[in-house]
Amino acid sequence: MNERFELVGIRPQPVLILPDKAGRHQGRPVFSMAVLAVIVLGCLFCELVITRDPAYMDLQNSAAAPCREFLFGTDSMGRDIFSMIWYGGRVSLLIGVLSTLISTAIAIVFGAASGCAPAWLDGLMMRLTEILLSVPGLLVVVLLQAVLGKANVLTLSLVIGITSWTSIAKIVRTEVRQLRSSEYVVASKCMGGGFFHILWTHLAPNFVSSIMFMVVMNVRSAIAAESTLSFMGIGLPLDIISWGSMLSLAERALLTGAWWMIVIPGAFLVVTLLCITSLGNDLRKNINRKQSSL
Repeated sequence: MNERFELVGIRPQPVLILPDKAGRHQGRPVFSMAVLAVIVLGCLFCELVITRDPAYMDLQNSAAAPCREFLFGTDSMGRDIFSMIWYGGRVSLLIGVLSTLISTAIAIVFGAASGCAPAWLDGLMMRLTEILLSVPGLLVVVLLQAVLGKANVLTLSLVIGITSWTSIAKIVRTEVRQLRSSEYVVASKCMGGGFFHILWTHLAPNFVSSIMFMVVMNVRSAIAAESTLSFMGIGLPLDIISWGSMLSLAERALLTGAWWMIVIPGAFLVVTLLCITSLGNDLRKNINRKQSSL
């Protein structure tokens, strides 16, 4: 005999869980990303808004304080600082991105080669990396730039790029040593896959998230290095406008009391570096959170 039972009483109601849209951006550096986006977009599309030539020397208004005509004032050669900020930021950001691409490419190839190499060659390559890490990067940049001669955007990006790849290479090497025994890597080798095919097809997609934090921080370091070299007088010449070349007039500005020549480009540089640092820290936290959940 089949007996049917019916549960009587209060029935539990299904709980509907709605996505927390407000918490989606909780803890994210939204303000830093917004400020950085405004600076980057302003530098990229400054020609659509700014009509004043940043290289024009208005000697009658040299070292003019900020006013209605010159929002950020002029430098000692009569150039409009407001226009120079946006056009010069384009050069500084270009050097930061270009040098980071160079350093990242070198780090991926060198680190992957070290991770796939035999033990003796791997140890030799890592000793070379540690030696380069022990040398102050700024000194190497100054030495290489002195060898290449007069600085420009390409040479400065190349010099900064080939001296800032070591830290990323060590991470890539560690990740590759963990991945090189995977079944899909071994199968690709058996099918005749070359080093670069395996690197870009199988290895790079698995370790690219681990190095994104350092890649972003390399952009910050490259911008700071360019500004430091220009401030020291061995970076970009004055005819190539960048935030660093603007700061190279700091000594003359201090003697004349023209604070706006230092404070305004320095403020844009510091704010940009802080925003990039905040973005890099957020990437690092996300990567650590994903790795801890595995």
